[in-house]
Amino acid sequence: MSSQLSQLPVVVIGAGPVGLAAAAQLADRGLPFLVLEAGDGPAAAVREWGHVRLFSPWRYDLDPAAARLLGDAGWVRPDDDKLPTGAELAADYLQPLADLPALKPHIRYSARVVAVTRLGLDRVRSAGRADTPFLVRLTDGTDLHARAVIDASGTWDTPNVLGAYGIPAHGEAGAAAYLENALPDVLGRDRDRFAGRRVLVVGAGHSAANTVLALAALAEQAPDTRVTWAVRSSSPTRTYGGQSADALPERGALGTRLRQAVESGAVTLLTGFRVERVRVDGDTVRVSDGDRTVTADRIVSATGFRPDHGITGELRLDLDPILGSTRALAPLIDPNEHSCGTVPPHGVDELTHPEPGYYAIGVKSYGRAPTFLLATGYEQARSVVAALAGDWAAARDVRLDLPETGVCSSDAVDGDSCCGTAPEESAEPLPTAPLNLITLGDSPAAGQAGTCC
Repeated sequence: MSSQLSQLPVVVIGAGPVGLAAAAQLADRGLPFLVLEAGDGPAAAVREWGHVRLFSPWRYDLDPAAARLLGDAGWVRPDDDKLPTGAELAADYLQPLADLPALKPHIRYSARVVAVTRLGLDRVRSAGRADTPFLVRLTDGTDLHARAVIDASGTWDTPNVLGAYGIPAHGEAGAAAYLENALPDVLGRDRDRFAGRRVLVVGAGHSAANTVLALAALAEQAPDTRVTWAVRSSSPTRTYGGQSADALPERGALGTRLRQAVESGAVTLLTGFRVERVRVDGDTVRVSDGDRTVTADRIVSATGFRPDHGITGELRLDLDPILGSTRALAPLIDPNEHSCGTVPPHGVDELTHPEPGYYAIGVKSYGRAPTFLLATGYEQARSVVAALAGDWAAARDVRLDLPETGVCSSDAVDGDSCCGTAPEESAEPLPTAPLNLITLGDSPAAGQAGTCC
């Protein structure tokens, strides 16, 4: 690497949990860096599902380097065994982290990245790429130069469509006014849109499960509320998950409560339902799979997320044609083979593209696989930053301690995400528990609802 290139910062895209973990690792190693966040503050996407409680306790939600930096500044570490909400994760950990003197001057908010390329090169030109700075362009036309780019922008801004087969259903665009994306605050700020309504939830992941349970709780308060849950698979078994056998008790309890809601009749379950057509009919919307039609007032599309690689169209990426992750990572995270707890340790080697110096980490790195864990993203950040520092021994010494479970394994068709917990009936009003959904910098993941931390 030329001396001129080494003096440029590493640009991190996204100030969510994994993006800020990368920043903490860079600060810890004394490497110059700049974090670009599309929102007006850190953890902008996390705050959107702040009403949801994670089902992974604090011990799995903190990056070790970030916790060290915070501890040195007098921060009091939360109880490792408690389950934070998204709002608590943002307020008690991510905001203080972003405000540290070691990070704050290097974070730029309201800075959305629209393109990443090489200065003076498109992706056809091969000569000299490794020694050429990256050019990072923002929506306001600003061009920034970087020695490397760590993309932790997530997938929150790019949800999957409602229609089956990966494409919009007939009439889906025209029914947009009736559609909700994953994890609305059913018992809080969004209550009026759902109380006393017929609501159809589509999706088989944990974000769908949380929303279904929140709606069932709402129906007890507003008896005219009707809840229908539609999944593409022939059985909800994978969504119910390990229940009492889950290594994370709250994640297991989510499946147990969901099963009880269905068996009690509080929720109407439709299996094998693949949305093909959506039609507005007066003040209602009709959703059909070709054979059956459901009439609803509101639809919650909890069909997952997918990564947007559009900003890196001029980089040389080797993406798996199915998942959209790196080709090397794909077999390790394939949701047909793995759950969140069985993904093997991986780091810089599996995240490397033909484009030297560019790495997607966090939920975006998983493409459309819903097997991401926040702890996995933190280890990715540590490994990549160690490699950028030239410490290849540390970069390749990848270790993960994940809770074993089959709960996070989602239906390959309905996959959404795996992390979060719905509230107990007697618990505080924190209804829709989530997904340990994390890596939302600019945006979490694809083919899934978030992540599983």
